[in-house]
Amino acid sequence: MAAGDGRYFCTAGRGLEPFLAREVRARLGATEVDCVSGKVFFSTEAEPGELRKLKSGERLFLLLKKHTPIPVSRNKGKVLHEIKSLVIEEPKYWLDVISIWRNLHGCGGQKDNVSQENPSPLKRKSEEEANIATKRQKMEQVRGTMSEECKAEGGERCVVPERKSAQDCWTESKTSLEDPSKSSGEEPIANKQLSFSFRVSCRCSGAIAKVLTSQEIGRAVGIALMKQCGWRADLRDADLEIFIHLNDIHSVVGIPLFRLPLANREYIKTAGLRSTIAWAMASLAEISAGAFVLDPMCGLGTILLEAAKEWPEACYWGADISDSQLEGADVNIRTAGLMDKIELLKASVKDIPFGKKFKITKDIRLLPDILQEMERVLRVGGTIVLLLSQDLHKCMDGITKHAENDSPNAISDGTSETTTAKALNVDGDSSSLVNGVEESFLSSRQTRFGSLVPDGVYGVSLGKTDAFIYKYRKISSAGNQ
Repeated sequence: MAAGDGRYFCTAGRGLEPFLAREVRARLGATEVDCVSGKVFFSTEAEPGELRKLKSGERLFLLLKKHTPIPVSRNKGKVLHEIKSLVIEEPKYWLDVISIWRNLHGCGGQKDNVSQENPSPLKRKSEEEANIATKRQKMEQVRGTMSEECKAEGGERCVVPERKSAQDCWTESKTSLEDPSKSSGEEPIANKQLSFSFRVSCRCSGAIAKVLTSQEIGRAVGIALMKQCGWRADLRDADLEIFIHLNDIHSVVGIPLFRLPLANREYIKTAGLRSTIAWAMASLAEISAGAFVLDPMCGLGTILLEAAKEWPEACYWGADISDSQLEGADVNIRTAGLMDKIELLKASVKDIPFGKKFKITKDIRLLPDILQEMERVLRVGGTIVLLLSQDLHKCMDGITKHAENDSPNAISDGTSETTTAKALNVDGDSSSLVNGVEESFLSSRQTRFGSLVPDGVYGVSLGKTDAFIYKYRKISSAGNQ
């Protein structure tokens, strides 16, 4: 692939790839959209400011190479040669790449403002407890990103900060290098336009991970680039990061456009539900101008924030029983400047979002009654979007089975410690599932629940656990079915 094709790829949490594919088409006018596990490849002529607006992705990269998997043998030297052949090009190629990269950032030789904006709060010292809590939240966001990508690309090995287990995760190597020209006497190619700092990040999984570590690959590629282009390795503040991902599906080389993940929202001070999941749920609600949207268990208000930012012409309400959650939601709303868009009130729908926290497990028995109450307040044509744990996913099947037999209050056996039900659009002039998300639809045992008609189930990853997004539409008023 030649440099400068306007070709990108974006990583996504497991189950969100179809949402991201739909979004890049709608928001960026993207073409040649290709979904694989954990990634979406696409072409677009959109500017960096538009690229940054993507809401369902994790990290965005300029795509340099996308090839078939590297042939694996027991000869490490041969495999490394194949990998270096994939990455190493003539200096003119890299000159073109860097020129494109700098043009994307709108700078001429200086470090780009785009990649430097919103520096990580983890690097700033704080004297206030609130800022310390914020830093912890940001750390969880970054770890969540790593966990999301790890889940999406299962079977990889990884090293996550403060976690020593390397099982079932991927390994990331930010390779430390010494200038080989100092020891070998070789003169690097002199090219002032290419003379700047870089680092190599490598992830490998599958067959190749059994032969080489990501550290070995990153070091070999880094030394080769230093010899050929005269670049200087810098792990902490590199001008350019080269990302290599090798697995049994493909070999990918890219350059990240932004230092922080897209999922790190500058308008969310305290993180709750992962922003990508919240945005996906809001997108399914098909919110229109003038609609009334209620999140009856809003927590820190992440769904409402994502919805109000994207669809500002609607009216939003959030309710929660927890004073601390409502206080956090209020801070988030003020940080986002959405005080005139979102109203909060204290109300109890038992312990649906945080059953594990408050140790109330009997709430699961109330799920049929909660659904009936949602059905009652929902307007005809309105939508309900729910986020359910794996246990509640199984229970929902039991509820809908009984609903078929006119026994909506019955529920299958079993309890759940973690339950979440979110995002109720009580206005509703929507009629069908948005195009482009059918791929994640799980056509399991879905049946009508009163006047609520199922309109999709989507399996997603929350990092440490899996969950399911349910969508229902109300097709008739209660009593006129």
